[in-house]
Formats: sequence, C-alpha cells, structure tokens
Amino acid sequence: MTTHLQGSLFDQTDELRLGSLDGIRRTPLGLGAWIDVLPGWLGGSDILFERLAAEVPWHAERRKMYDQVVDVPRLLSFYGADDTFPHPVLDEARDALSAHYADELGEPFTTAGLCYYRDGRDSVAWHGDRIGRGARQDTMVAILSVGAPRDLLLRPMRGGDSVRRPLGHGDLIVMGGSCQRTWEHSVPKTTRAAGPRISIQFRPHGVR
Repeated sequence: MTTHLQGSLFDQTDELRLGSLDGIRRTPLGLGAWIDVLPGWLGGSDILFERLAAEVPWHAERRKMYDQVVDVPRLLSFYGADDTFPHPVLDEARDALSAHYADELGEPFTTAGLCYYRDGRDSVAWHGDRIGRGARQDTMVAILSVGAPRDLLLRPMRGGDSVRRPLGHGDLIVMGGSCQRTWEHSVPKTTRAAGPRISIQFRPHGVR
C-alpha cells in the first residue's frame, strides 16, 4: 500500500544516513518524565518511508468500543526481538539508541512497532505504553518518524497543559523516565491537509 508523500524541502539526500545523537535535547516534563528530541536524525528519510509503505505487511485491527466493533484508525505492524526488521537502517537506529542510552536505560531496545497514518483521519487516542513493565517501572520509548509531519501531543495524567511536537521527515523523540506512567500521548485527527506518516517505536523487552 502506498500513499502520495510530498518530500521534505530540507532533506534532499538520496542516501539513508543516521546522524549523531550528540545533538539531542532534553525537556523535563515534570513528575519524573522527560522527552529528548532530535529533528532530522535520519537523512534521506523519504526513501525509507516509500520502502516501508510499499513493503511492510501492514494490517488493520478492529477493537470493541462500547457496544460496537470499530476499525483502528491507522495501519499496524510489529517486529519482535527475533524478527528481521524491514530495513537495515532500523537495525542501525535501534543499535545506536541502545548504545546512547545504555547507562541510563540499563538494557537495549529490542522491538519495533510501526504505525502508518495515511492521512489526517488516522490517529491514536490518548494513552501510555503501560502494557507490561511500563505500568510500574521507568522506561524509554524511542519514536522515529518518516513521512509528513504530524503532531504528537503529551499531557500529564493528573491534568495540566499539554506539550506539542510536530514529528516527521526523520525526526526522533524519546519518552523517558516516568513518562509512560505519569503522562499520556496521542496523535490527534486533523482537518488540515496532512500527508502520510509512519512512526517506528523502539522499545525494550516487555514494554508495549
């Protein structure tokens, strides 16, 4: 499945290339949570978008909401620790993140969950990655975004102002500390013109 992507004016390289993580910047959120953000970490990210959109075995899920079963508004694919990732640059990204955060995280990133937002009607509701160890332990979830930017929103579970970060075209965000337990995040629907985006979420073992 492919959806037309308007390429980035700022990333015109025809070679996939990961940058250094030295320039990543941390923002404390409060309650022991933080985010690290690095725009344009992956050069040539539009190439990766096209490959993933065309070659990943995407599937649609249906979930029960109240008294009916509805379509999940995005396409999904998941790669476990023993699976072959759909492109070698994702192995490179996982290994680079594992090395960079080794002292702080204390374990490697192992899995990759992929979400395909085809247009502004696709979204993910407010949630935290609290299936498994994320419900009771500090952990990290690293998200690499390719394709057109979409807003990622974060808000404290106890109430308060939200934080907005537009992510796409090779941008990286890492949610760490207590973020999955004390904050929620979402990609809201939008009525503005929105091109397709794929997010790749790297997680340690036992975090979903």
